[in-house]
Amino acid sequence: MPNRTTLPVLLFFRKIARRFESVFFLAKTLLSERNFIYLASVMVAISCALAVIVLKSFAHNVFIFANYINGYLKLPYINSILPIVGILLTVFVVKKFLDGSIEKGSSRILYAVAKKGGIIPKKQMYAQIITSSLTVGLGGSAGLESPITITGAAFGSNFAQKYKLSQKDRILLLACGVSAGIGAAFNAPIAGVLFAIEVVLTDITISAFIPIIISAATGALVSKILLSQDILLSFDQEQNFDFHNTPYYILLGVLAGLVSVYHARNFRKVERFFSKFKNNSYKKALFGASILAMLIFFFPTLFGEGYESIKTLSTANPEVLLNNTLLENHKNNEWVLLGFIGIVVLLKSFATGLTLGSGGNGGNFAPSLFVGSYLGFFVAKLMDLTHINSHLPVTNFTIVGMAGILSGLFHAPLTAIFLIGEITGGYDLMVPLMIVSSISFAVSKQFEKHSMDVKDLANRGEVFTSDKDKNILQSIDFLSLIETDVKTITVDKSLENVIEHLSVVNQPIIPVLDESNKIVGVIDFETLRPIAFNPFRIKFTQVNEMMTVPKAILLYDDGMELIMDKFETSEQDILPVTKNGRFFGLLSKVTVLEAYRAKLKEMIIE
Repeated sequence: MPNRTTLPVLLFFRKIARRFESVFFLAKTLLSERNFIYLASVMVAISCALAVIVLKSFAHNVFIFANYINGYLKLPYINSILPIVGILLTVFVVKKFLDGSIEKGSSRILYAVAKKGGIIPKKQMYAQIITSSLTVGLGGSAGLESPITITGAAFGSNFAQKYKLSQKDRILLLACGVSAGIGAAFNAPIAGVLFAIEVVLTDITISAFIPIIISAATGALVSKILLSQDILLSFDQEQNFDFHNTPYYILLGVLAGLVSVYHARNFRKVERFFSKFKNNSYKKALFGASILAMLIFFFPTLFGEGYESIKTLSTANPEVLLNNTLLENHKNNEWVLLGFIGIVVLLKSFATGLTLGSGGNGGNFAPSLFVGSYLGFFVAKLMDLTHINSHLPVTNFTIVGMAGILSGLFHAPLTAIFLIGEITGGYDLMVPLMIVSSISFAVSKQFEKHSMDVKDLANRGEVFTSDKDKNILQSIDFLSLIETDVKTITVDKSLENVIEHLSVVNQPIIPVLDESNKIVGVIDFETLRPIAFNPFRIKFTQVNEMMTVPKAILLYDDGMELIMDKFETSEQDILPVTKNGRFFGLLSKVTVLEAYRAKLKEMIIE
């Protein structure tokens, strides 16, 4: 309960909120639908940008605090203690204040678009901010961009729900929140637009561009005004492209694609390992965070987002990264630095997996930039130390490498190209960015059909892909099409009972069940036709003599793509559906196709 001091403050803010709501309801009545969407995109962007400022400022100040303690108080182990505290606090908040669960990863946005009509729970407007600030702010080896995009999507979705906008506009405002989040986090509005289009919206019309552009520009503007430039990832060095270095950029692109696959697979392995710990979330958090703490103790650059170390890597004194490490006395040895960088590239996927798998909250966007910069530095420095090419611009490779891993992990080459182009303050590196991003994407795509964030959901048919027919099928509510009011018969009955059923219902097949309600076969009316008017055979023929084993059985958890495959391979028009091994109902292929046509017509009209 609020005390006497806080109550007037709460009442004041509630009064202000209600006045804002009344203004927007009035605006909705006065403005056209399109103009109201423009206004909404601005408000969603401002809300998202403010959330970005809170998150980024908190994470940056904790990093400064940790480095202050390391530098002046000589307590290097503080970097290891903070992530343990952060992950345990995250688990505590989730259990006590967020109903024991929180959705992680940008894939949840795609799931909301494909399966929930763009509806995202209200708690996501604040849950991501609180939990990710504790995890990443206190040193968890993950990124803030994924929580930022979920927060922005939640702002857009709930704004649309509040003012009763259509599903199409709700999904559009959701995408506006995502673009504003990326635009504000990197001061990169073009990248925000491209990310929303390339990753979140698989199908987009020209009319949807304007609100998304407005949101991205607004988010970037608010961030530019209120957020210190020291907090943002940016580079001031002049970059020039020498076409003689093209073969080395091609090499970097190939390596980036392979490292992307390595990172994604190891991250998923670590997450799956921790998913087996289902009983005590605090023990899981302590176990995972302790391993992470050991990694950070030996490799302090794994602490937090890692953006500060990326900036350091692109300067003339990258050996500073070895400060406060066991290798500090050897920091002038370039081979030692190179080995340190290479090991960190390989360890980052495990560090991020430990952070998120043990109960922390964050994403892989920042880790992808981190790994990319380290990989680019490693390639250029290796060429220099082995005297293969001593003139490669290490800073350029550090910058371009970020685009390579981002493109390979998220299968978003356009976002990668323009994001790095924007944060470097120019497009002098556009050609190498294109080379590295496209090659990395192509190599990664050979090994991983889907990006790391959506792989599991895509395999289950729970997100949209570039296949439009598949997207329409996935948007159909399979469970609503199942006929559950079905006449069934047990295996010990005679055919007389079957004929009785067929005489009163329009049901072409009769499922045959055993005593535990499990399906053992079906009786098709077509198989009964030859004896239907022979009373003697009907009376003395048992059900098990006429039934056939179903050519395919649909499972309650099957996705629409798998369902259609079963219809095609079985060449049946009606198939039984089971749930937990027991009969649940019947599904007609005709019913599915009618739903498909209805969805297609709805999309065309929109």
